Amino acid sequence: MAFWLVVAACLYFAVMAVRLTIIDVRHHLLPNRIVFPSYGVAGVLLAGAALAVALSGALGDLPDAGAVLFGVPVLGIVAGGAALWLFYFVLRLIHPPGMGFGDVKLAGVLGLYLGYLGWGHIFAGTFLAFLFGGLWSLFVLAARRGTLSSAIPFGPFMLAGAAAAMAVLPA
Repeated sequence: MAFWLVVAACLYFAVMAVRLTIIDVRHHLLPNRIVFPSYGVAGVLLAGAALAVALSGALGDLPDAGAVLFGVPVLGIVAGGAALWLFYFVLRLIHPPGMGFGDVKLAGVLGLYLGYLGWGHIFAGTFLAFLFGGLWSLFVLAARRGTLSSAIPFGPFMLAGAAAAMAVLPA
């Protein structure tokens, strides 16, 4: 059962990522009508998967034991979402023009997914988001299609970083 819940969560992630990427590239916007329901969908599916594994008596099978915090599987997922949301919120406070609040809200959703897999995935997904965004910015500058003050939608890079961390790193 846990396997199918994770598959459903991954399919939802893929659909959400495509929709948000298209909207953010076109309009520099991550709409609440997509991001807010994603908390519930991802939270229920991932928590269900973590609990299904825990109830089957196979806690050792949890990915990197990342979904377990203080012996409770769901707390790892919630902690991942809260930690990533807080990190992006602090970035927004430090430099508001550089980070939209839509990115902050999306970070919480991505933290749920990455938190299910473990803290290493959270760090890797965040690092990859900034790496991908930075490389794209360098390309835009080198191609003379923008300047240092050009606005670049960051949501697609956040989604790509999270997806890369989920797909490439061992669970």
